[in-house]
Amino acid sequence: MKSAGIGRIVYTPEQIQQRIAEIGREISQDYQGKDLVVVSVLKGSLYFVADLTRQLTIPLKMDFLSIGVSPDASSKPGAVRFTKDLDISLAERHILLVEDVIGTGLTLGYICQHLESAQPASLKICTLLDNPAERLLTINIHYRCFTMPDVFLVGYGLDYNEEYRNLPYIAEFHRERG
Repeated sequence: MKSAGIGRIVYTPEQIQQRIAEIGREISQDYQGKDLVVVSVLKGSLYFVADLTRQLTIPLKMDFLSIGVSPDASSKPGAVRFTKDLDISLAERHILLVEDVIGTGLTLGYICQHLESAQPASLKICTLLDNPAERLLTINIHYRCFTMPDVFLVGYGLDYNEEYRNLPYIAEFHRERG
């Protein structure tokens, strides 16, 4: 299922599932007896949150956020906005924010501010991939599956121009220079 631009496989399907099972056990233990809401950021974390929540052995609720860059010419260039907000109230609930990749931390910081404004009982972060080489903001990541190499990756939810999300593995991707 390899195609042009895809390089070496960095994480196999087996490695991904094994690590998610380990993190799932840890989260289940940490949230035992708590009112948990798993909040996922679309689209990249879709496969990760699906597999992760199937590993959790505790009751939970799920909701989704979607963010995008504002197309409105009157707003600041590159301004992030919510294209889909939450449907569930977070007040006094324990929130687990699930992300696919944490890079600079700027978008994640914006999302955390938004979630904290709902006054949850707690807010913790779980990421599939952490890229500390890009970090600009200090962020406390409670659950991390992998620390990624500083290369562009696709697969398992990660995309290039909305393609390759459905790959069962995570691989390096070499963008064509043009």
